[in-house]
Amino acid sequence: MFDTSPLFHVSSVLNRRSITRHGLDWTLMGAARGIAGSRRPEVEGIFVCREEDTGFFFQINNTGGPVDLWSVDGVDASSLLDNGNGFFYLPECVPAGRVRLVRADIPPQS
Repeated sequence: MFDTSPLFHVSSVLNRRSITRHGLDWTLMGAARGIAGSRRPEVEGIFVCREEDTGFFFQINNTGGPVDLWSVDGVDASSLLDNGNGFFYLPECVPAGRVRLVRADIPPQS
């Protein structure tokens, strides 16, 4: 596991309004494909990563447009689950008060 203060989440800019209003809730973030291109949630949870791993998620951006980078505070490392491929997710929603937009409109990388 790793230090979790803060962790980060990458999401399509089309989900920004929902995230700002409701926080990170996979049931409400369907305005765009997932980062890996999925049309529905891959897990019932929110994928998070360390800051040094955010570049990977920018590179695999398959949302069809730009993405935002969000910091996620207050994550208990013991609550993170591995999806089986080495990526960690939080199996719960994150309230808007624990999420902050760090970088906006990061273009797809080629």
